[in-house]
Amino acid sequence: MHMIKRAITASLLIVSIVISTATFAADTIELKMSHFLPSTYPVQRDFLEPWARELEARTNGRVKVQIFPAGSSFGHVAKQMDQVRAGVVDIAHGLTGIPRGRLPRTSIIDLPFLVQTSDAASRTLWKLYPKYLKSEYRGVKVLALHAHNAGLIHTRDKKVTSIDDLKGLRLRTPSLAISMMLEELGASPVGMPPTQVYENLEKGVIDGTVFPWDAVNGFKLYEPLNYHLDARAYTTSFFFVMNERKYNALPADIRQVIDEMSGEALVNKFGDWWNQWDQPGLDAAMKKGNEVSKLTAEQRTQWRERLAPAIERYLVDLEKKGIKDAREIYRKAQEYVAEVEGK
Repeated sequence: MHMIKRAITASLLIVSIVISTATFAADTIELKMSHFLPSTYPVQRDFLEPWARELEARTNGRVKVQIFPAGSSFGHVAKQMDQVRAGVVDIAHGLTGIPRGRLPRTSIIDLPFLVQTSDAASRTLWKLYPKYLKSEYRGVKVLALHAHNAGLIHTRDKKVTSIDDLKGLRLRTPSLAISMMLEELGASPVGMPPTQVYENLEKGVIDGTVFPWDAVNGFKLYEPLNYHLDARAYTTSFFFVMNERKYNALPADIRQVIDEMSGEALVNKFGDWWNQWDQPGLDAAMKKGNEVSKLTAEQRTQWRERLAPAIERYLVDLEKKGIKDAREIYRKAQEYVAEVEGK
């Protein structure tokens, strides 16, 4: 009889453990996060991965986040916004300029000679968001908007130090605003995902590319490239968003944690992050023996004046497409950038 009681007790304990485990599993909220960069890229290492793990920790394991980078089933650069809006993934980090023309209000920050630092660009985007950009993000909860430090023009065979040197060069471009800049300066922009740039440089399909230093290191572009012009002429913007239905369905305390980890508190980190991410790219290029040139103050003025009519045409085109406050957004962006950069 004693053995029977012990067996029954053991069985009840096992059943209790199974029920508890099943209940825990049922209560665990699993979130899919996607982005378009390799898993080794600093954006995942320093930003997305720590953000996901912090969310798990601050919710005591009630939330689990699985990350899908480039090369995964959800890693295509052009599908990030569509996937999160459709609920195929719950959270996504993507480029505002791909697909082209998708987020034209946000992409105004990409216009040439508007901003030099990631910090100023990211803070400006977040200040613009409530009044000017929010309408572009229907169906998603915007966790952050940000941009990289003003980028460079990188070439394989031809050293570029002036506008004339750009004529006829085929340069990879990430957005309509930067394509406009390159065309106006005499180059031929070529749309291309960042993951395809290395092989196309090697094959001679393109002569160069525009990127900040972090991508030069992240994609090992210092290998096929030989020349770098620190033009600081443009930036590229990014979104970090969550499916709105998924967000609204979460318990209030979990939504509060996400809110505390996002928005201004997150946006304000990108300046320091990008400074850290850029340095290894510059170091790698210098170690290989690549040549780095810089635009002089006089050249920057010349380039800015050359691009002024193109910027005007770009804004007029946006107005024709129904963005009636395009010029106001641009003026506000200039104002906010000046506040941060102390111009």
